[in-house]
Amino acid sequence: MTVSLEVAEGVGTIRLDRPPMNALDIATQDRLKELAEEAARREDVRAVVLYGGEKVFAAGADIKEMQAMDHTAMVLRSRALQDSFTAVARIPKPVVAAVTGYALGGGCELALCADFRIAGENAKLGQPEILLGLIPGAGGTQRLARLVGPSKAKDLIFTGRMVKAEEAREIGLVDRVVPADEVYAQAHAWAAKLAQGPALALRAAKESIDTGLETDIDTGLAVERNWFAGLFATEDRERGMRSFVEEGPGKAKFL
Repeated sequence: MTVSLEVAEGVGTIRLDRPPMNALDIATQDRLKELAEEAARREDVRAVVLYGGEKVFAAGADIKEMQAMDHTAMVLRSRALQDSFTAVARIPKPVVAAVTGYALGGGCELALCADFRIAGENAKLGQPEILLGLIPGAGGTQRLARLVGPSKAKDLIFTGRMVKAEEAREIGLVDRVVPADEVYAQAHAWAAKLAQGPALALRAAKESIDTGLETDIDTGLAVERNWFAGLFATEDRERGMRSFVEEGPGKAKFL
């Protein structure tokens, strides 16, 4: 399979495996959606790592496959393309992208679906669709602008240029740059730490932040308020507050 899901220590690793460049063809997109939805459902998956292997994250769409498609074919396909990435973005658990090598086009858009991005020193990211006479079609025009701001997003999308890991960190496209051979280990460690946290509260935090970014502040505050009050009905809230009172902060066990 071109995409797999492996679970260890509460962390589900969604691994792209389509050598040599992890090109995201239709079959890979559809499989990605299936596994993102599976990771969202499974109780033994409490956090997720997106990983393309030691050499490359994903170098974008399968251009040969797209070249054969006409306007009608892409009208029919474009929603499914976006839906596969949206399924990743809507996993109601912490998601970290472990980026090595190229993350271009759809590869960059996939990394944008994560909550946190750890990049290797060898990473290069970009949205080069403009060089094909296109624009990003899997959420890049929307998620990139929300992450780094409209001006920086337009710079990358208008020019199609690639940015190296350090520049990506400087503009906020990635959150941490580490040696290339440490990318997956650090991403897994970040996810594993959060996997020990209160699952419903983490879900509430993610949904509140993401919804708030997509709507007006009053609606965002209403979502936050409802989740905040609702969490008072959970066992995790009881455990967390009891531990705080009896043992001090940061010692509660939620598993």
